[in-house]
Amino acid sequence: MTANAPKYLHPQHTDTSAPLVGGMFRGAQSTFWAILAVLVFAIAFGGGGSKYGIANLIVQLAALIALSFHRKAFWQFWTTAPWALRLLIGLSVLLPLLFVVPLPPSVWAALPGRELMVQSYDLLGGQEWASASVDPFRTMLAVSALIAPLALLTIGWNAPRDRLILVGWVAVGLGLANFLIGIPQVLSNSETGVFYPENPMPGVLFGSFANRNSTGLFLVGALALAALLPMPQRLARADLPMRVAVCLFLVVAIVLTRSRTALVLAVIPMGLVVLRMILFQRAARRAGHVRSNRSTWITIAPIAVLIAIFGAVLIAAPGRIGDVAERFERTEDARSYIWEDAAYSADRYWPVGSGMGTFDDVFQVDESLENMTLRRAGRAHNDYLEVAIEAGVPGLLLIAGWLVLLISLSWRARNSHDRWIAWSGATVLFAIALQSVTDYPLRNMAILTFASFALLILVRFGAPNGHERPQEVLP
Repeated sequence: MTANAPKYLHPQHTDTSAPLVGGMFRGAQSTFWAILAVLVFAIAFGGGGSKYGIANLIVQLAALIALSFHRKAFWQFWTTAPWALRLLIGLSVLLPLLFVVPLPPSVWAALPGRELMVQSYDLLGGQEWASASVDPFRTMLAVSALIAPLALLTIGWNAPRDRLILVGWVAVGLGLANFLIGIPQVLSNSETGVFYPENPMPGVLFGSFANRNSTGLFLVGALALAALLPMPQRLARADLPMRVAVCLFLVVAIVLTRSRTALVLAVIPMGLVVLRMILFQRAARRAGHVRSNRSTWITIAPIAVLIAIFGAVLIAAPGRIGDVAERFERTEDARSYIWEDAAYSADRYWPVGSGMGTFDDVFQVDESLENMTLRRAGRAHNDYLEVAIEAGVPGLLLIAGWLVLLISLSWRARNSHDRWIAWSGATVLFAIALQSVTDYPLRNMAILTFASFALLILVRFGAPNGHERPQEVLP
């Protein structure tokens, strides 16, 4: 351990018998296990989406139980977190709730796209009070999906940063667990070990998710954490070989998902590793340090690792690489037809929206006959377009606010001693934002909760030096 390493990586020699320190330690341990429980339950049970209500309920109950033991942390978050973060979270909860507020007929009937609702009420004998959402039950279901990510974010707000790093490595372990779960799925052509069998794809790795794109995205996030988080002190001597091995397994797993977006997004964390080493070497030169063999190897190691990883994948699974390459060559995609009809739905409900979580209901009305297939669209396969349908202008403004905050926090992190740790969280969030162009990653509680953890990492480690709140002294 170097002398200039961050404080939270140094072992602290304190008298654990002192009541204050002992209480802090127990509090830190409790917080760690609470965050860990919410994240593990979310990844294990929350990857199926809204179709799997019981599984989602398990995640929500686990989050509520964890939060019940950390009520103080919940209130501390709302008093100490950056005002922009609190504002956006508050608006994210408030917006769907406003859609379920009962409105008089003169108000809701005048909203865009409510013609069928008006006709339905007329057939039943007259209009009554109703919400702005065309399906308030689905909108409340969307609100309930925020329980787990909000619980993780608020509980973890005052957690010691070394514990957050440890949770990050547990998330990496969950990525490896998904790889192990996916091995029988791939070898059995999706006949064994598939958690959500309604959409079988022979030879595809799903892990604990129903959507292979979500699996690939989670593995990309795990890859970012594995590549950029500091190794726990007990494993520091084996840092490089362990990190290389973990990244290798994760890249192989990403390939086995056959997700095109995940393969492209995997370039981001690996590219950051190369950039980090180049900047490290440049800083050493400016400081006048002699270029040693060790520093040379540190610079070229990431490049060698990248070559080794992709070479190993090519040798181990050449057929899988060919399948993925073939998917990139396809020019026809059903998404384009869905987007065409979804754009019409967005225009029909513009600028208010139909209510969060109601896409599947309203899209059935607007789907054109020439674009219909034997499969149900279910989602817009573009979360920005789906939000435009469900929440209109307010929803798009809220997305813009989150993107501005993400960019601002990532830019601010450049002045932090722990910038690369913060950027591991930023990588996860940018990957989610990019995949949302062609998919719907935040529509399952697993990725939504994982995004909350990534945001926690970005905010807590991205604070400029001297601006981070004092940390508890841990034994």
